[in-house]
Amino acid sequence: MSGMTDHTELILDGTKLAWHLDRVRAWERGERIAPITIDMALTRACNYSCHFCYAMLQENDRQSITGPVIRAFLDDCAEIGVRGVSFVSDGESTISPVFAEAVRHGHGLGLSMACGTNGFIFNRRRLEEVLPHLTYLRINISAGERDRYGEIMGVKPEWFDRVVDNIRDMVAIKKEQNLPVTIGLQMVLMPQYADQVMPLARLGKELRPDYLIIKHCSDDENGSLGVDYGGYAKLHDLLREAESLSDDGYSVQVKWSKIEAEGKRSYQRCYGAPFMLQISGSGLIAPCGMLFNERYKKFHIGNIVEERFRDIWASDRYWEVMNYLASPEFDAQRACGSLCLQHKVNEALDAHVKGLHVLQTPSGNPPMHLSFV
Repeated sequence: MSGMTDHTELILDGTKLAWHLDRVRAWERGERIAPITIDMALTRACNYSCHFCYAMLQENDRQSITGPVIRAFLDDCAEIGVRGVSFVSDGESTISPVFAEAVRHGHGLGLSMACGTNGFIFNRRRLEEVLPHLTYLRINISAGERDRYGEIMGVKPEWFDRVVDNIRDMVAIKKEQNLPVTIGLQMVLMPQYADQVMPLARLGKELRPDYLIIKHCSDDENGSLGVDYGGYAKLHDLLREAESLSDDGYSVQVKWSKIEAEGKRSYQRCYGAPFMLQISGSGLIAPCGMLFNERYKKFHIGNIVEERFRDIWASDRYWEVMNYLASPEFDAQRACGSLCLQHKVNEALDAHVKGLHVLQTPSGNPPMHLSFV
């Protein structure tokens, strides 16, 4: 891959938890561990209205994450031992006025910083401002043709052209400045978007980001988005054809494990939230994105707009919620939506706790993006 050495691997379908055994051991001893990764947004707002958007199902009281709030939050993250902060979650973080400052501040503290975005708001100057401070920048783009992009992403078709230009600029800036940042594209695939798999894979081959990841679409526990998980089975040949476009500098990868799981879980306990915490663009801390919605108030822990993160993390309330999710009283198979952010971490910890596949320090060089578990 461009900008990558031969011995580093990019794990896009799996977990890097085995490289954080110090944190796993502390958790096993019953210690109050800091998250390895925090996935959050800087705002609940978004300039798109994607057909597949899970964030629409996560409405909660909105508050504004200001410059002082995000600086204090990132200071606390560095202090307690968080390793990576990704601006993804339930809003378009790039439209927040504090986005660039947050990326720079977190990076300056030694945190790995990353972002998932629709990529629309960028221009070359803004990209030059943030790319040196990011571990990865991932563009959510679920179509490779203008009109279908407009339909699926809920915007004017001509917005596609601007996003494509921005991807070209990202790739060029990375090359010109020899930056270590990974630039990726992500397709959230619903079976009815199958006609866009090859156009997008070919577009990626032309634009030359480091990778294109094709992933399943998550739904909530009520199936509100109506994802046809059985429909993925018919797409396997098409997805393998897309993967065949990979070359030395561009990798097309399908999240096979989640697509083949058809939305089903193998575990009941949620052990993953303390390792991989999610925070809403409203500042709300809940263990995971599915629990942001107001109706899950019993899982809401605090808000970084109102209280310092280090105090919320150290509170009994935080650990009561985390411990409940890991207890026999909770059943993720019945209570949760399909295949959440913490899914791969949960699988690994469940197998570890049951002695089915004990986590051990892997041999060889660590993979890329180690702080994003």
